[in-house]
Amino acid sequence: MQIQPIRAAVLLTATAMAAVPTAAVPTAAAPAGRTAAAPTDTLVSSLKGWARGDYPVAADDVQLTVDAHRAEPADGSRRPATSWGTFRLYHKVARPGRPPLVLWADFKVDCLTTGGPTATVTGTLERTSPHHAWQHEMAPHSRMGASFYVAPKGAGPSRVGLIGPTAKGRPKVTPCAAPAADTKVIAGGYTLKDRVRQKGN
Repeated sequence: MQIQPIRAAVLLTATAMAAVPTAAVPTAAAPAGRTAAAPTDTLVSSLKGWARGDYPVAADDVQLTVDAHRAEPADGSRRPATSWGTFRLYHKVARPGRPPLVLWADFKVDCLTTGGPTATVTGTLERTSPHHAWQHEMAPHSRMGASFYVAPKGAGPSRVGLIGPTAKGRPKVTPCAAPAADTKVIAGGYTLKDRVRQKGN
């Protein structure tokens, strides 16, 4: 798992749990004189929560907070899926003899995919902590990808993988792309909902 330019690997997941509310895709009104089409069912997915990941420097603290959602048609139509939400990468860097350095970066979700106990999330960089090196080293709206394995209860550990964002001039991480989830979750957890059918209105 790679995080540039700071040496941060990261975190994550845990037991799959209950759902979070999401909205069905709205149905357009029928033209005058015609019967409205039957409402379309939607598959909704979400990944929410916070976790701390194992990190080679024991005194450091690396965390990932996620609130990601997806809606897609359940009828096999070609209507595109939509994803939204946010995630934050947090890294408190230990500095012996000095106060720790706290770094964070917020991302706007542009893709969530789910499958059983696994998920991937990508998002574009929106803002960082003051004086963060990424303000200068990353292109505007650089993309980061995260992968999650949410272990069933009693079958841990859960894991996460993280890549990007990439420095200016380097190829960007593509939407929905993320590496294998290889870092153990050591605290916290996530709630994963995988493509649950929601009736249209």
